Amino acid sequence: MRDYSVWDHIEVSDDEDDTHPNIDTPSLFRWRHQARVERMEDFEKKSEEMNKALGECRRKLAEAQKKVQELSLSSTDDAKAERSKAQAEEKKLKKEERDWEKKMAELHREEKKMPWNVDTLSKEGFSKSVVNVKPDSAEETEEEKEKKHKTFVEKYEKQIKHFGMMRRWDDSQKYLSDNSDLVCEETANYLVIMCIDLEVEEKHSLMEQVAHQTIVMQFILELAKSLKVDPRGCFRQFFAKIKTADQQYQDAFNDELESFKERVRGRAKIRIEKAMKEYEEEERQKRLGPGGLDPVDVYESLPAEMQKCFDDKDIGMLQEVISKMDPTEAKVHMKKCIESGLWVPNSKTDDGDEKEEDPTYEEVKQEPEETKKE
Repeated sequence: MRDYSVWDHIEVSDDEDDTHPNIDTPSLFRWRHQARVERMEDFEKKSEEMNKALGECRRKLAEAQKKVQELSLSSTDDAKAERSKAQAEEKKLKKEERDWEKKMAELHREEKKMPWNVDTLSKEGFSKSVVNVKPDSAEETEEEKEKKHKTFVEKYEKQIKHFGMMRRWDDSQKYLSDNSDLVCEETANYLVIMCIDLEVEEKHSLMEQVAHQTIVMQFILELAKSLKVDPRGCFRQFFAKIKTADQQYQDAFNDELESFKERVRGRAKIRIEKAMKEYEEEERQKRLGPGGLDPVDVYESLPAEMQKCFDDKDIGMLQEVISKMDPTEAKVHMKKCIESGLWVPNSKTDDGDEKEEDPTYEEVKQEPEETKKE
């Protein structure tokens, strides 16, 4: 069955009641309506004030919890004292939050008990039209990131390299304190590239040194991300935590460092292999003969007897080998030798002019005047 009890508490319209003839009825109606509107406005104002107070309390509580989390990273006596105060403040704000929530719940119960009236029974469903517009993306484009990185490196390259060569925790912390602009993603990216370059150059020990500083910067950035603060404001917490010899934290740091060094070695190997392939391709292009064939490939495709002829540069032996081969097969091999530049005939006519036609299998049999092996 439907519950119609909600309709039992409704304030009738202001002009429904019969009034005494001597009473100014329109003025009475206006007074009633004004009084009801004022009661509703007071209630709404009270609700807004409570919501605002609860929101402010929750904001302060979030700040207190964040402060407790930051101070927990340090083990100094001053930090412990500050942490105790922050924890007390956090406890106080939690109680205050619960009190405001109880007051809000009571206010909502009062609202449900309030009778409906002509102003609350009918409300407009739609007061405005909303167009679904895709918000502008705040992310940087690849071109913008590259430009930002290039500008940063041009300005701080010397300082980044200096930081990469450090080892002691205290030295690193002091250097970042003096050069706080280095505590950012651009520094970490530059150090990664620096590690790969050193590994490619086979400077393995130096690579491992810079890798250590790279992971230092990465851990600082991760800590800032978890705390939702600027990295420049929390790098001291990282050093405080790592220097207290927290075994779990130290193990995590060392594991990440070893994994990173392995990744660097893998990337360096790929870069070397790519460079070797590019070099080999350049050399192959330089070797290509007039017909576009690689003399190395052609030489390896020749029968062993013909290879020996070229090894010994013995034309007589080559003529003898060709005379024993199938003429068709011999022509194919000699054509490849010519197109690859492995065989460069230089026959001349009786009047001293060079022949324009390509040498043939028969010319080899007849021993041309000059030969050249490249």
